[in-house]
Amino acid sequence: MTDVPHLTVIDHPLVQHKLTIMRDKRTSTSGFRKLLREISLLLAYEITRELDLTTTAIETPLCPMEAPVLEGKKLALISILRAGNGLLDGILELIPAARVGFIGLYRDPVTLLPVQYYSKVPADLDLRMVIVVDPMLATGNSSAAAIDLLKKAGAKNLRFLCLLAAPEGVARMREAHPDVPIFTAALDDRLDEHGYILPGLGDAGDRMFGTK
Repeated sequence: MTDVPHLTVIDHPLVQHKLTIMRDKRTSTSGFRKLLREISLLLAYEITRELDLTTTAIETPLCPMEAPVLEGKKLALISILRAGNGLLDGILELIPAARVGFIGLYRDPVTLLPVQYYSKVPADLDLRMVIVVDPMLATGNSSAAAIDLLKKAGAKNLRFLCLLAAPEGVARMREAHPDVPIFTAALDDRLDEHGYILPGLGDAGDRMFGTK
């Protein structure tokens, strides 16, 4: 795992291997969806490494003990629609008790700025770790806008999880929300003239759902 300020690149061999298959244009829709679910489990393992723990009294088959359990309110997972749901599904397999919210944003193809069309998030965000998920951190505009909304809703302990990040998106997030760490499987080279990540993997939503 590689760390630079504000950004953690999770370079586990299994993550990188699965990501390579996802990048390949020959990978089918079903294969892409399956790999995204698998890789999200590995990414979630790293982003939740610092969850707070307390202890509770239990009895094993042999004796009583004080055993570790998660402390505080259950964390919240916020999916940026629609592609964020691909990461969300896998993380929920690992953390099924998490609260879930959705923020609907699309990127205007001309201005590349985010347009909001939906928002529904859990209560008590100020008391929860909040993990925002979206496979692609491209321009960073949609991600920054989503985190703006969550902060207005009270969220204080925020993290952003993506599959791929572009330097431009990382810089935009650092400028807008320097207190929100980013976790990703890869930091790619740059954005093209249409705001897509290069070398990237194409449009994550289209590849996940088989649309164009």
